[in-house]
Amino acid sequence: MGKRRRATERKSVGLRGVRVRRGVLAGAAVVVVCGMGAAAFALSGGVGSGERSVGEKQVPTGPPTSAEVRTTARDFLAAWAEGDVARAAALTDDRTAAKKALTSYRKDARLTKVRLTPGKRSGAEVPFKAAAMVSYEGVSKPYAYASELTVVRRKSDGATLVDWRPAVLHPELRPGDRLVTGEAGDPPIKAVDRAGAELTAAKYPSLGAVLDSLREKYGKKAGGTAGIELRVVRADGKKPAKDTTFKDDAKSVPDKTLLTIASGTPGTLKTTFSGSLQAAAERETAKRKQASVVVVKPSTGEILAAANSNPTGFNMAFQGSLAPGSTMKVVTSSMLLEKKLAGVDKKHPCPKYSTYGGWKFQNDDKFQIKDGTFRASFARSCNTAFISQAKKLENDSLTRQAQEVFGLGHDNWSIGVPSFDGAVPVQADAQMAASLIGQGGVRMNPLNMASVAATVKSGTFRQPYLVSPDVDDRTLATAPRKMSGATAAALRDLMHHTAVAGTAAQPMRGLGADSGAKTGSAEVDGQKKPNGWFTAYRGDLASAAVVREGGHGGESAGPLVRAMLVAGG
Repeated sequence: MGKRRRATERKSVGLRGVRVRRGVLAGAAVVVVCGMGAAAFALSGGVGSGERSVGEKQVPTGPPTSAEVRTTARDFLAAWAEGDVARAAALTDDRTAAKKALTSYRKDARLTKVRLTPGKRSGAEVPFKAAAMVSYEGVSKPYAYASELTVVRRKSDGATLVDWRPAVLHPELRPGDRLVTGEAGDPPIKAVDRAGAELTAAKYPSLGAVLDSLREKYGKKAGGTAGIELRVVRADGKKPAKDTTFKDDAKSVPDKTLLTIASGTPGTLKTTFSGSLQAAAERETAKRKQASVVVVKPSTGEILAAANSNPTGFNMAFQGSLAPGSTMKVVTSSMLLEKKLAGVDKKHPCPKYSTYGGWKFQNDDKFQIKDGTFRASFARSCNTAFISQAKKLENDSLTRQAQEVFGLGHDNWSIGVPSFDGAVPVQADAQMAASLIGQGGVRMNPLNMASVAATVKSGTFRQPYLVSPDVDDRTLATAPRKMSGATAAALRDLMHHTAVAGTAAQPMRGLGADSGAKTGSAEVDGQKKPNGWFTAYRGDLASAAVVREGGHGGESAGPLVRAMLVAGG
């Protein structure tokens, strides 16, 4: 009878119908929903584990089984929901970090009455929905969100545990971040475009992070009053791992409001954005994958639009760090023209191959131009025409040109929100030669390359910005010197010829005499297709775009830039 009863008890603890008592812990009622049956976890098809011996003990190995994933996730979610921080943390592979975060979840974020509902398991990953009450000074408001956890096996003893990451607690959290409920650190703002119309993330999705950054920087200056919010407070001094794609640091990701419990009074902040151009940028990038575009006004440096295909992801338009490919030849050409190493209509070599520093460089499809001019080489984007001049340059020649004339690479732009200002490091041998055609260590984003086109159009560098420096008395970056009038005119001649008879002719067709462009494609290790680049100007508009893995810039990024120049024309 005893054995039968115990068997029945064991069976009753199965997933179907698990109930966790309601309790009052740390002054708050909590409950977990763990209806984790076949429908919730899709337990069939789990991969079995093996075993290994540690002394006389058999230790499980291999991926967690479906049953182990089910049990570990169930126990962790139940302990978290009940407020049993110690037990929940013990079910993770980083007990100390998990305990700290789970304690802060209740103490700092003031989340109570927590309910956690698992979804359909996928291998070792378990999505779940969280619902809770946020309470502060007698005011409460419900809050719900979705997250996921992953179950892993510990090698030392074969135990299955939750792979602890801050994102388990909330998907917006990164290492060192916290959820905090209280008076907002910064008052809300009402950001408006150049015509006075309000800018919202709902209307312009790519501006979500930009608006958060503007609030963080200008909330107090704009004259608003703070409300009560649940928000993500970013880690101070956090330095993520560097990536050749992203320029990311602690200052580049602003605090994020998740829930407004009591509204504050927003202050009004005027920006340089054009509502119509921003709408066009949002529309055009949404049609494409991995595209980013920026539009600036050459005569002032004002940023008129910026958008990304993934509007809620990383702001590639302002903070990306990618090799710009042949669009960099605009900067290189200005240097060659100044040094009298090239002239628009002077003879210039464009062989199939050119070797420097032990590397053999070639043109796209190995073309060559016999007895051609620099105009022809620029228009067809001849790599070897530039590589052949490397032996006549100093290692820092291109770096100084980019910094002194185009304002790039000083890390001193102050546009109003975080940005990456381009990088043209001093390099030697083959890497120096590669830099001349926008490869090697050169890194740019659409903001940088739109500024390059704007500098050519106006003849002088004007730092891009989206909030007037008059708002906070900040100083905009300047370039130590400007191009001569002759050099600027020669560059405009080269870019216009490229727009009417070169690689940029198709996307620039019909845009008039006051226009110019340069195409580019940049090879990236691990990608089947290069990144496509395009930078151009028309009248008092300059724009640049990149389409990652887009192939030739004229075909991928070119139509995007054309759309922006037409929309603003």
